[in-house]
Amino acid sequence: MNADTLAALLRAVAAGDIDPKDAAAQLEDLPFADLGHTKVDHHREMRCGFPEVIFCQGKTPAQVRSIARELLDHGQVVLGTRASAAHFQAVAQVESDARYFEDARILLVDKRPDPPRIGHIAVVTGGTADIPVAEEAAITAEVMGNHVTRLFDVGVAGIHRLLAHADELRQARVIVAVAGMEGALPSLVAGLVNVPVVAVPTSVGYGANFGGVSALLAMLNSCASGIGVVNIDNGFGAATIASRINQAPGPEPIAAEENA
Repeated sequence: MNADTLAALLRAVAAGDIDPKDAAAQLEDLPFADLGHTKVDHHREMRCGFPEVIFCQGKTPAQVRSIARELLDHGQVVLGTRASAAHFQAVAQVESDARYFEDARILLVDKRPDPPRIGHIAVVTGGTADIPVAEEAAITAEVMGNHVTRLFDVGVAGIHRLLAHADELRQARVIVAVAGMEGALPSLVAGLVNVPVVAVPTSVGYGANFGGVSALLAMLNSCASGIGVVNIDNGFGAATIASRINQAPGPEPIAAEENA
């Protein structure tokens, strides 16, 4: 339930259109529903702007299915990250609209007739091998209501590939830069634009990459300003930050103090 739905319910009670007992029944699972294995947070959208997202890794297909069913029963979008084919198949048994994005490992059920697409987030990758993490970021950002541009395989090994997209980068309100190996892409991007860059190190690379640690440290030590860094392979976390930046309202004007 979001704030608009709650406000509409309260107005209906005040107007006498809904019996208070019926309204209470709609609210009985707030702020969360206890499924035994999981407590589903139905206040998440009201507090944070988007419903609770299911981290599927480590959960059984049956657990993911019951969480998805609970969210759907309350009219919420189901977004599952790190989902396997078995997770998807379990949800698809009870929801024919379920979709699975294999590369991104994302499970999605979105029944909104016209999902919003506002602002502009650019998702860029150093190489093709970084695309699964980038797709997790891009799909998550789209589901959260953002317009997304994908610019893949534009890493520093061929810097002209990135420079060819400089105009598109400068049109974005925030950029998600995804790279493994030495993780230099966010530094290069941040030196070209005046918007925030969310850096995502990936575990792509040879042995001394240490499963993404070298890229993580390189991004944390970037000499370019305006970069924030998320954890290794965390495309979802990057998309959430980028979405909040993209959708943040402009600053309110400060009224001038009256002369005494």
